Amino acid sequence: MKYDFDQVTNRLNTDSVKWDKAEKLFREKDILPMWIADMDLVCPQPVIDAIKKRTEHGMFGYTTRSKSYFDAFIGWLDRRHNWAIKKQWIRCTPGIMPAISFIIQSFTQPGDKVIIQTPVYHPFTDVVVKNERELVYNPLKLENGRYVMDYEDLERKIDADVKMIILCNPHNPVGRVWTKEELNKLGEICIKHNVLIVSDEAHLDFIYKDTIHTPFARISDEFSEHSITCTAPSKTFNIAGLQMANIIIPNDELRKTFTETIDNLYLGLSNTFGIVAAENAYRSGDDWLDQCLDYLKGNLDYLTQFIETNMKQIKVIQPEGTYLVWLDCRELGMDARQLEQFLQKEAKVAFDEGYKFGPGGEGFTRINIACPRSVLEEGLKRIERVVNNGFVKI
Repeated sequence: MKYDFDQVTNRLNTDSVKWDKAEKLFREKDILPMWIADMDLVCPQPVIDAIKKRTEHGMFGYTTRSKSYFDAFIGWLDRRHNWAIKKQWIRCTPGIMPAISFIIQSFTQPGDKVIIQTPVYHPFTDVVVKNERELVYNPLKLENGRYVMDYEDLERKIDADVKMIILCNPHNPVGRVWTKEELNKLGEICIKHNVLIVSDEAHLDFIYKDTIHTPFARISDEFSEHSITCTAPSKTFNIAGLQMANIIIPNDELRKTFTETIDNLYLGLSNTFGIVAAENAYRSGDDWLDQCLDYLKGNLDYLTQFIETNMKQIKVIQPEGTYLVWLDCRELGMDARQLEQFLQKEAKVAFDEGYKFGPGGEGFTRINIACPRSVLEEGLKRIERVVNNGFVKI
């Protein structure tokens, strides 16, 4: 079927974090939420139909994940990413961030060090600190408008206390889809120093044309045995509220330890509707995703042209993947708090401010473009309007 992504759906009064909490979080009335990574696009029709059918049954007791569920997920990875995995490698959790917390608890001790590559998804910082582990920053380098890894800095900062690195691939917020060569360099360094690689691949399905996503664990048996891959249908199909994630652990000992952690927390079962939605999305969501990717590329092109034409001191860091765009606002001459005030109080748009993503994020902001184009247009025009009214001169 042909999907209409221009359709605007009112999400107010649905307990939406993105919309219903925006005024409280950003302390502004009539603010346009373009922040948290959840799409304002209706999810695939096969998912909606499957949930409706399951609802009509009227019984929602404890539910297991059937062979059919695992076959659908395995088939998706094989079909979309040329990655053949085994059913016994998969463990399910209520989300990727809970899984990363469980991984930290399973394979490190309080005081151990965990590396993150900033500017990066800010819950990484929270989950390390709240588990009483020590953060180590391996900042990315911005070279000619494109971020790259700093391997010398990485190896220099690894000592006996570093037990883990959290890799973000595709990277949120800078939009890089790391190449096989880049991942090889990272993997070789980490394995040399016995550092576990935790690969957050939440956005693996949002890859723009002419770019290829390489699952870290697919590269080699050695990488597979020294890594844990975190995936979920939540970003891909806009079903984050159904709380499903698939954690891929090929190494028998790592998988056994992780399983013990989630079993001790009694997290072995999943949400009934999450299972139904995820299976049907993996089985029948290809057409929806292909059309969605084309639409998002159109949004990205629109945003790029609008900013280049109307706000030349803002630079678009072109993403290779994800529906999040990293904007370089440093030429506006504002510090982090001034930029935040400009966007929220003057322009009345809610973005995720760059400083939240750790060192290297100051002067940047992150916009979510997974919305109808009319919403994106309204957000950009709000910024342009306050610029042209003299709040800041461009």
